[in-house]
Amino acid sequence: MLYPNPLHLELLELLELLELLELLELLELVNSKTILITGASSGIGKATAKLLAANGAKLALVARSPERLQTVVKEIGGEALALTCDVTSVDQLQNSVKTAIERFGKLDALFANAGLYLSGDVADGNPSAWSELIDTNIKGVLNSVHAVLPAFLAQRAGDILVCSSISGHQAIHWEPVYSASKHAIQAFTHGLRRQLLQKGIRVGAIAPGMVLNELWGINDQSEIDRRANLGEGLRSEDVAEAVLFMLTRPSNVTIRDLVMLPRTQDL
Repeated sequence: MLYPNPLHLELLELLELLELLELLELLELVNSKTILITGASSGIGKATAKLLAANGAKLALVARSPERLQTVVKEIGGEALALTCDVTSVDQLQNSVKTAIERFGKLDALFANAGLYLSGDVADGNPSAWSELIDTNIKGVLNSVHAVLPAFLAQRAGDILVCSSISGHQAIHWEPVYSASKHAIQAFTHGLRRQLLQKGIRVGAIAPGMVLNELWGINDQSEIDRRANLGEGLRSEDVAEAVLFMLTRPSNVTIRDLVMLPRTQDL
């Protein structure tokens, strides 16, 4: 019988300990941060709020529904502030940022996540619905970034993460209006990053494929689990973990784009 070398075991244990300490040190970066999340009452925003709160972040949660926001705040515990706000309103966003800074003393990161989804043929589309989507998906991101930039520029530090989509990386024919909005966000995010790269501010976009949540009309947890297990879709929690990863990179590292797909999504 072969017995393991005690020295090898000690080295392995030391390496595991060092990896754990490195992970804890990175997570401490979140523990010290105040983060504003738009679209925080459901889906990716809600899952991200839960994960960041569990890692000690102070959260300013923005959404249009005060009742749903309060439910999220109660669920996640910790230090979380509910801010009823429509991201298409410049004044509401500026007031939300001001309130968050007054409450927490600073603001370190923005996750611009609020968005709408539309699919279907253009010939059958509703131009009013298109306008609402463009106002939320494009102007909402621009407004959110504009609202936090004065604080970030003043402190010469900050993280701006934008929730984009695989639809921003390639034109998808069954959702052309949504895809157009995400292409616009990709262009904005890349241009913004280059404007700010000497200002101490990191800018990046996370681009998921199919996410199994209510934005795509999927609410039943058993159905979410079934399809996720088949590799047909991502859970909101999968995207939240990617957001945490991006926020916990060393300060010299910017992840410009993080694209993540379900295993079987053929794109």
